[in-house]
Amino acid sequence: MPAHPAVPQFVRPAWSWGLLPALLACLAAPAFFVVRVPWVGWALLAAALLAALLIERGRLSDAAPGLAGEPGVDAVAPGVAQAAGIRRPPSLVRDLSLIAVGLLIVSAIPLKAELDNLAMLRFGVALGAAVAVPYVLSRWVYRDYAIRFPWRGGGRWTLFQWSWLALVLALGWLILPFYFITSGVYTNWPVVDTPDLIARLFVGVGAVGIWDELFFICTVFALLRRHFPDWQSNLLQAVVFVSFLWELGYQAWGPFLTIPFALLQGFIFMVTRSLAYVVTVHLLFDAVVFLVLVHAHNPGVLDGIFLV
Repeated sequence: MPAHPAVPQFVRPAWSWGLLPALLACLAAPAFFVVRVPWVGWALLAAALLAALLIERGRLSDAAPGLAGEPGVDAVAPGVAQAAGIRRPPSLVRDLSLIAVGLLIVSAIPLKAELDNLAMLRFGVALGAAVAVPYVLSRWVYRDYAIRFPWRGGGRWTLFQWSWLALVLALGWLILPFYFITSGVYTNWPVVDTPDLIARLFVGVGAVGIWDELFFICTVFALLRRHFPDWQSNLLQAVVFVSFLWELGYQAWGPFLTIPFALLQGFIFMVTRSLAYVVTVHLLFDAVVFLVLVHAHNPGVLDGIFLV
């Protein structure tokens, strides 16, 4: 497994028309998960892919200036391009299609938090497919290895990275109980008042947290970074990330927490190049979420831990 994410190898302009289809594709997420009007999401994805195709076709004549009279590099088949020594630039159409496939798969199921066997199976199959299918398409159909999962990344964790983990726990302890309990959003999660349900909640919260990083960061963010500056890519992936978390239950004033969290996770991944680290950050935060939900649904059980 490569030790780094699929960092773009071509010049990414500060601004480009490609931002329009990318924005349309990412806006499909709030259509699916916030306002919950599927046909709007489908229309946005279709418009995104059509716009990306038109933009890419307009660039074909300039894609391979060294091949007079030949089609653009991106139009050359992978095997032919490799034999000719041509390095194909990233295709916005292909990369947005991978994001679209993932979003369509996730949007096919309700995201209401439930802990019965069928609901957990449904979540596992759909979320797993939303990561696996784009990966398979990228590697074996498009053959561009655009999606990677760099577990170790940039080497040993620094003192600052270890300190940030401690700070994440402290911030979660201070903020999350107040958010969940005073806003009442803890009721978006089922009551957990038996050992079996508490165990299921623990597994579910952790599994979804890991998936968040695999899809939003290693898939959506990594694909967007092949075309746009990091800050633009991070803002776009945050739209998708926060929209998913909204339907999952982080509502009321939750976006004031989830937007900074999504942006920080993208920034941390960009700097550390480590899936292991962003997953660790997320799981620590989710460990506090788990304890707060148990606390909220079982008054008196964890009163000595939290201030609210």
